[in-house]
Amino acid sequence: MALTKIDSYEVMYSANKFPPQIGLRNGKNIIGQLLFMPNGSTLPADTLVSGQAQLYYYMESFHNVIDLLRNEGPVYLLYAGSGDGFENGIKTLAEKAGEGEGT
Repeated sequence: MALTKIDSYEVMYSANKFPPQIGLRNGKNIIGQLLFMPNGSTLPADTLVSGQAQLYYYMESFHNVIDLLRNEGPVYLLYAGSGDGFENGIKTLAEKAGEGEGT
């Protein structure tokens, strides 16, 4: 699962001890979760669980991530692996300079 298009997402703010999370889908398939941990905590390593990427961010990144999902398109999930040396995240592809927002 190197680069997979994100077709839709869902946000879950659970009560108590569970971190806020954004579930990512490609078609009907769940492809991963973005989990938002307390700022300054030690983030767990990104992993695959049942073929779904689990990516960890600090809570301070939540607004940037949700803004990217809401306002850019297409957006992709990038999962290269777990551990040091692997870059994982969500990304857009190259856009032309000065393209601006659609009307």
